[in-house]
Amino acid sequence: MTAAVAPEKPELPRGPGTPKKNGAAGTTSLRSVARNYVDRVRGGELGALPAILGLIVLCVFFAALRPVFLSELNFANLLTQGAGSIAIAMGLVFVLLLGEIDLSAGYASGVCAAVLAILLTDHGWPWYGAAGAAILTGTVIGLLLGLLVAKVGIPSFVVTLAAFLGFQGVVLMLLKEGTNISVRDETILAVANNNLSPALGWVLLAVSVGAYAAIQLRQNRNRRHRGLATAPITLLAVRIGGLATLGAIAVYLLNQERSRNIIVDSLKGVPIVVPVIGVLLVAGTFLLQRTSFGLHIYAVGGNAEAARRAGINVSAIRISAFVICSSLAAVGGIIAASRGNSVDPNTGGSNVLLLAVGAAVIGGTSLFGGRGRVVDAVLGGMVVAVIQNGMGLMGYSSGVKYAVTGSVLLVAAGVDALSRRRAVQR
Repeated sequence: MTAAVAPEKPELPRGPGTPKKNGAAGTTSLRSVARNYVDRVRGGELGALPAILGLIVLCVFFAALRPVFLSELNFANLLTQGAGSIAIAMGLVFVLLLGEIDLSAGYASGVCAAVLAILLTDHGWPWYGAAGAAILTGTVIGLLLGLLVAKVGIPSFVVTLAAFLGFQGVVLMLLKEGTNISVRDETILAVANNNLSPALGWVLLAVSVGAYAAIQLRQNRNRRHRGLATAPITLLAVRIGGLATLGAIAVYLLNQERSRNIIVDSLKGVPIVVPVIGVLLVAGTFLLQRTSFGLHIYAVGGNAEAARRAGINVSAIRISAFVICSSLAAVGGIIAASRGNSVDPNTGGSNVLLLAVGAAVIGGTSLFGGRGRVVDAVLGGMVVAVIQNGMGLMGYSSGVKYAVTGSVLLVAAGVDALSRRRAVQR
């Protein structure tokens, strides 16, 4: 009589923050780390490398043609210009990791911005109440979309395309068929228009670098206690020193006087929207790379059936991803309302969705699911902002900007497809 054999539990795909198995404990050499990274790149795991290289090339190109591109004023403009799209792109990363899409994220941000403006201006709510209601609106939108995708079984493309059209109507109804509602709350306006004091900028940098160093060292210590291979101290020093150096250069430049007429107004310091995006980046990265929820996101995106067989509630994961996406779209809408000092029917429309999706994909998040990080949205968002800003300085029309941005998005998607094919072939 043949004994029954229990089915083997499928191995879940691993996220980018998940350490690979290593039979030998001890410290990995710097040469070994570099060799492993080169092998991964050759195997198709490019990650954010194309976005980083593209960002460097674009900055050098525009700086050579328009030296004003490197001015302190333009540097600050770059950071605030792409902040709204970056916030929306961060949410889209969660949906894209599942191999899904949310075409309604742009107009969802517009609906939430309209709710914010109406409560602030027409009903006199305090900023925190209005902002909370706007984010709650985004959460409800995401819950509805997620239920239709996960429970009803309608493809996300169809659901969010319908929502894309429907939310345009909702914005028009909320704004009474085209009314422009001004936002006058000083706290909301400060998000995208005001700056930290120069001293506070340095304090923020010191705290950020210190926290990053503590996390890296603690992670290394935990791996060593578990008998796993650890990163060399030299590599940790390079990471921490690199962050400190780049941060110090950025804070120094932003602390320079940027006002054209200092007698009328002084303009210096790190824009407030930068730490706002930083908080979202840290929270999103922690959620994806340091929690079981993040592992489940990568698992469902890599192989939904294997994840289901491993006991993961796939429907709940999908719903949660759409909730996070629309909630962060609400944050993007608040940033847009702050930057524009008002909300109108075009808020969240026009090229907002294009730029947000472009930011996520250009940064390295795969359209096929299972591969990507929240930081990809930031890197891709900066690439898009550099293209828009640099071409604006060179006097190109909006049509040319759209064409170039679309071409870059197509190239990024092509690189993703080719790298996946190469990884499968290996």
